[in-house]
Amino acid sequence: MSKLPPALAAVPFPVIGSPLFIISNPKLVIAQCIAGVVGSMPALNARPASQLDEWLSEITEGLAAYNKAHPDQPAAPFAINQIVHKSNDRLEHDMAMCVKYKVPIIITSLGAREEINQAAHSYGGVVLHDIINNKFAHKAIEKGADGLVAVAAGAGGHAGVKSPFALVQEIRQWFDGPLALSGSIASGQAILAALAMGADFAYIGSAFIATEEARAADEYKQCIVDSNSDDIIYSNLFTGVHGNYLAPSVRNAGMDPDNLPQSDPSKMDFGGDKSKAWKDIWGCGQGIGAITKVQSTADLVAQFKREFAQAKAKLVH
Repeated sequence: MSKLPPALAAVPFPVIGSPLFIISNPKLVIAQCIAGVVGSMPALNARPASQLDEWLSEITEGLAAYNKAHPDQPAAPFAINQIVHKSNDRLEHDMAMCVKYKVPIIITSLGAREEINQAAHSYGGVVLHDIINNKFAHKAIEKGADGLVAVAAGAGGHAGVKSPFALVQEIRQWFDGPLALSGSIASGQAILAALAMGADFAYIGSAFIATEEARAADEYKQCIVDSNSDDIIYSNLFTGVHGNYLAPSVRNAGMDPDNLPQSDPSKMDFGGDKSKAWKDIWGCGQGIGAITKVQSTADLVAQFKREFAQAKAKLVH
């Protein structure tokens, strides 16, 4: 295990809930943190931009009140995801809000920028940068990120194609800092496997879409429950960057998931206020075969903990 900075060392259970575009909201983030895992959301989910101030206030005050009432069992810290790509014209504003509220963990995506890392470090924040290969991992650490999110094959939304075994072992040959692993993790057994491979945290997204607190359509949640890895397609059509999506949602949008054209990567669309890229197309990872019902975040994390303990006990024996 890595030597973790205080914000990450304080996480009771080794899971980071990944920021879910459109879907994550303060209600889900607070529920995740109270359950003992890092709750997160993209800054861009707050619309208009002024709403981010209100949401960060809601999260920080909600968690402070919970911690005051439960001093012996404090909540996990929360994270905000920043899209660092040049198409995000809100980055400076949104980062200023994170500095104002001293957001404990910043997750950066689609580009590593030194000034963003410095802004987080100015108040003691920790920066995790998500990457899909070892080359990008090196760049992120060189530019000042504290840790990495290795996005392996099978992750929901924007995902890489590398096996988690290959990706983690290559990173661990040179980097001993905080490392989270993403890609098809939707059970306690998979969380334990991520730790056994050398990660400090499992990074889980799709399982949290099918929770009561998630801001997703009921049809989306039920589709996750009803689907498995055979229902996931990998395409760059919707944003310009390759990602994994639920085939039924592509069909419902009037397209053939087996015959999608390629997109022009120069026309990237990460869901700005005028974007329709994510409205009807549902991002999802390959691990959803483990998700059999819609339940509360507290119940899902409790299930993860039970499965994790059972898997660990089997290994001991």
